[in-house]
Amino acid sequence: MSAPAGVPPLKEFSPSMRVDVFISDWRAGLDPEISGEEKERQLYGLSWEAYLDGDYGFGLWCWHECDRLTNNLNGNVREVTRILGPGRYFGFSHRRAVAVEVPVERIYRPRKGDMSTPRTDAFVLPHYQVLCVYLVRASTGDPKAKAQLEIALLELEERRRADPFLRYFETFRELLTRTSTATAPPAAPPPKPDATPPPPTAGRTSRTKSSGR
Repeated sequence: MSAPAGVPPLKEFSPSMRVDVFISDWRAGLDPEISGEEKERQLYGLSWEAYLDGDYGFGLWCWHECDRLTNNLNGNVREVTRILGPGRYFGFSHRRAVAVEVPVERIYRPRKGDMSTPRTDAFVLPHYQVLCVYLVRASTGDPKAKAQLEIALLELEERRRADPFLRYFETFRELLTRTSTATAPPAAPPPKPDATPPPPTAGRTSRTKSSGR
């Protein structure tokens, strides 16, 4: 599947731990004298460039960072865009492209009471991003992803108040539905009934001739 306009082609998909190491190194290398906003801008800019180079692991980080800043700024997307820089907001096209490529089998899903740590090749995602991944896979007809999504959605109402990021999943779901409907091929119109009467059959012709004798 070709990437949408503005979305870089996938070259690699770094797992979370590799991304976290780079982010930590970049953060440590920032000038301590610059403002908090400038630190946000520079750190995001480095991750954005890595994503544009085709590493979707950094795309996952940019995705969550956009939503974290949006929450901190009371939903003011214009202000988020000002901080991140023009053209750097991680919009729906980027989110869908990245969600499609997440290796579902390597998503870290700890159970209650599980004290184990994720493997170095695992993808540690916020709950709402996992839902987006399941939703995209389910929309392609993946039965396992559909089942996983249905199970996860059972907790949606209970977790909505406690998790401010769930609203981004709901927006993603709405946009995915809208774009899927817009790109679906139009249904073929039903065939029009033929108003022309059928020609007489050979049997009818024969019976006409017989009655004239």
